[in-house]
Amino acid sequence: MSTTGASTGARIRAVRSERGLSLSALAAEAGIGKATLSELETGRRNPTLDTLYALAGPLGVPLAALVDPGEQEVGDEALTSLRLHVRQDEHSTTEVYLIRVRPGATRPSPAHARGVTEQVIVLAGEGTIEVAGTVHELVAGTHHGWAADVPHAYSCTSETELVAVDVIVTPRAAGR
Repeated sequence: MSTTGASTGARIRAVRSERGLSLSALAAEAGIGKATLSELETGRRNPTLDTLYALAGPLGVPLAALVDPGEQEVGDEALTSLRLHVRQDEHSTTEVYLIRVRPGATRPSPAHARGVTEQVIVLAGEGTIEVAGTVHELVAGTHHGWAADVPHAYSCTSETELVAVDVIVTPRAAGR
């Protein structure tokens, strides 16, 4: 059991309990196995980025609410996300990440909680962002914003990584 996995699992369990959701109900809503969720909550399994995103939406919380504050970087074979800043006030939680999408990779993201907005500012590379079936081109120097309470996916179409600043704003009503 890793400290990171145990800490993240405890956060997931606490938010699930606070929301009054059973293990089975959250697993079904997130599209993951009940045994997987149980192992995450007990710290016997480290969460993947896919799993964290899948859980954050149904729980109605920003990703930052599930990840240990000491854990600055999460990722997988397609995308690495480095947390740069988190700001909370009475109205919202704003998360700022530096994301890197590997050449040829696509990183799907499930819908975030209702009312969440997201925007990217591309620093290097080329790619696309697909939001609810519409594809938008991304090149260095461009900006794109959208309502992130719908499925979306980042893709890198260049020979080098797509590097962008990603800003996610979760209204307090959505993040409770």
